[in-house]
Amino acid sequence: MAPAPAPPRALSAELRRATLGALALPAPRPGARVRAARPREVNFHTHRLLMSSNMNSRSLVCPPCNCAQMALADTRIAYQPDVDKHAGVLAYELVQGNLVQWNSFMDKSIPDPPTAVLLHGILGSRKNWGSFAKRLAHEFPMWQFLLVDLRCHGDSASIKKRGPHTVASTALDVLKLVVQLRLTPRVLVGHSFGGKVALSMVEQAAKPLARPVRVWVLDATPGKVRAGGDGEDHPAELIEFLRRMPAQVSSKVEVVNALVKEQFSVDVARWVATNLRRSSPLGQQSSSNFSWTFDLNGISKMYKSYEDTNLWSVVENVPRGVHINFLKAERSLHRWALEDLKRIHSAEELAADEGGGVEMHVLEDAGHWVHADNPDGLFRILSSTFRIETTIRGMQD
Repeated sequence: MAPAPAPPRALSAELRRATLGALALPAPRPGARVRAARPREVNFHTHRLLMSSNMNSRSLVCPPCNCAQMALADTRIAYQPDVDKHAGVLAYELVQGNLVQWNSFMDKSIPDPPTAVLLHGILGSRKNWGSFAKRLAHEFPMWQFLLVDLRCHGDSASIKKRGPHTVASTALDVLKLVVQLRLTPRVLVGHSFGGKVALSMVEQAAKPLARPVRVWVLDATPGKVRAGGDGEDHPAELIEFLRRMPAQVSSKVEVVNALVKEQFSVDVARWVATNLRRSSPLGQQSSSNFSWTFDLNGISKMYKSYEDTNLWSVVENVPRGVHINFLKAERSLHRWALEDLKRIHSAEELAADEGGGVEMHVLEDAGHWVHADNPDGLFRILSSTFRIETTIRGMQD
């Protein structure tokens, strides 16, 4: 086995201070009662832009295109620059409830609204969370939800990143984006690979925190990765097969048929095909007019890091002010060994009781794709976090 890639360089002192401040959260008063917030009818404000890499953590204007003029209008994407002309941190979309009247270019004295960061898994994109984020914003109109394309994925694939392509470097990307946008994440939600990214964010930036941040790790363990069993899809094999396919294909059906022929499930084949983008102008005939939106070479290294990365130390020594929630999909038994469950339950007993801790949850009637298999059940489980944080904010105001 090849040696594990070296970890990324430590956060600079300025970036680390800014990151720790961005992740700081208010703690509930002792004995305070927590009440559910009423759902309200809302509209959605969503935005996407890319931050220039030559900007420091305090600069928020992109001179070539004057990004500061991004409008808070009722449009799906208020600003969408040319990805190729921006050496940015990551591509993202911000989904806001209709009570949110804020953007990152406002005066720094204006506090940002409560924010949740939603992270996709390997071979995914921020679009995986689109519908779910809008539902959350509808139910919790004071919140905003940051949907990110991780390095080598989606629109971030065209933003060149230095190696190593690891869980830790991926987490550092998100931390840098949070700092540049001047956001205050109160909740981190990561699915599969994204779950380990969320834990790595805690490991790199949250140890000195004295206020709670809530982390949700969806159908992933902190340590050993157990891929599909017999007759189930193996991500590593899927990635390697995709790397052997042509860089351009004539249709999405061609990709689906090729994957099914190789014994991958129809559902996974169709999902993978959503990562194809038309590479020639619409209406122009071409024998090869679709190409991948991700960097498969980089993703292969990221998945290897996902297998090798062990973050049990974060779970078994939870930093003060951090609450880690694991969600196990009922039908995803092959990903969870009895040893994993025992260690998490032991961590529950050892975790500090000052706004931090560890909890285990089970999502019934769901396989690994939790937000697609049982979105209603997942919504009910996650909603408790947003109700608690909304009530805490209301009491402090």
